[in-house]
Amino acid sequence: MKPICIEKNIQATPEQVWKAITEKEIMKQWYFDIPDFELKVHTTFNFYEGEAKKYHHRGVMKEIIPYKKLKHTWTHPSHSQGNSMLTWELYPDAQYTKLVLTHDGIENFADAGTAFSRENYEVGWNEFLQTLKAFLEKQ
Repeated sequence: MKPICIEKNIQATPEQVWKAITEKEIMKQWYFDIPDFELKVHTTFNFYEGEAKKYHHRGVMKEIIPYKKLKHTWTHPSHSQGNSMLTWELYPDAQYTKLVLTHDGIENFADAGTAFSRENYEVGWNEFLQTLKAFLEKQ
């Protein structure tokens, strides 16, 4: 299955975008609160979605190229045996930074039901990237 790939042009430097996607104190302002997030290959991080903490997310850092690329696994251990890969890539331009988010392997969550459908991920990632863009551009 073709991965989800979303591009967003953000009027911010690659350094600003990088900090927003890799520094846990900044991340919790627009994304999730991930207390055990560590920018180091092979480290594992966990977080829960929403107040009810219904969805457990787990990731393992796979590749880190500062200001260019962050790649980690994306799993839902409480709902699925599946595994997917999330890649954040930054491309500088004179006026903005292009952020490309690629989520590969969503079909591996078929055992988790309709809440984990491709459509739900597409909506969710589009909303998160729009929130990130608004967060960075208001600073």
